[in-house]
Amino acid sequence: MVSAPSTIPDGIAGSLRELAPPQPGSSHLDTYDNPPSMWPDFLVGQINQPVRVLLVDNDAHMHRVIAQELMRDGRTLLVAQAGSVREGRKAMKQVEFDVMLVDLHLPDGEGYELLDYRKTVRPSAEAVVLSLVDAEDQAIRAFELGASGYLVKNSWFGNYTQAVLQVANGGACISPNVARQLLHRFEQDQSPMEKHRQHASERLSTREREVLRMVASGLTSAEIGGRLLISSMTVNTHVRNIYRKLQVHTRAQAVRFASVRGLF
Repeated sequence: MVSAPSTIPDGIAGSLRELAPPQPGSSHLDTYDNPPSMWPDFLVGQINQPVRVLLVDNDAHMHRVIAQELMRDGRTLLVAQAGSVREGRKAMKQVEFDVMLVDLHLPDGEGYELLDYRKTVRPSAEAVVLSLVDAEDQAIRAFELGASGYLVKNSWFGNYTQAVLQVANGGACISPNVARQLLHRFEQDQSPMEKHRQHASERLSTREREVLRMVASGLTSAEIGGRLLISSMTVNTHVRNIYRKLQVHTRAQAVRFASVRGLF
């Protein structure tokens, strides 16, 4: 059954978000006591408008771990949970969300189906894939379907809240072992499409190359705009032009191409 937005996740009764109000006196930063951190107010995920998350995973233990992490941080809000492809589809239609965390291996199918379905029902939402293994082929397929992240469960690196905030603000998140495999693979890839992209990169304008380098550095559209003294809408226009010229569809793919070609 799909959990309603107001439902406390199973097994986490009493694990409610403990938030301290932002400290006064700063117009640029909100202060959170749990977890202790400073969060710039121009980034997505504020105390009055947290990033809404849909979690699709049938692993009971991981379900609890991820849900508790998200609920402890005032910048994220778990709005619904599902444990299968069927429940995931239902939740995607019924609940507004910003980021979907989806397990690849579900009882009635694969998480790839929900990545594809997202394009129709929630095209503006981001997606992060969860997997038990650091398999580059799985990661590549996920990115081709529009995912912005690929995390290996039980990885020592990073956490789920960090991943959600990263992709919600225009970045990407990849477990280190997977990232290394992907770089290794694409350094050796000299397919016709790759050669076409190499020529296309030479047609990027100076400003587009500058924006691409900043995207590859993990900066959000708002941060890039601030550095270049242009609006975030103008930055997004440059990003779309980069996508078109390189024939990619996501920031993750553009970053991958930039890293392989030494554009940053």
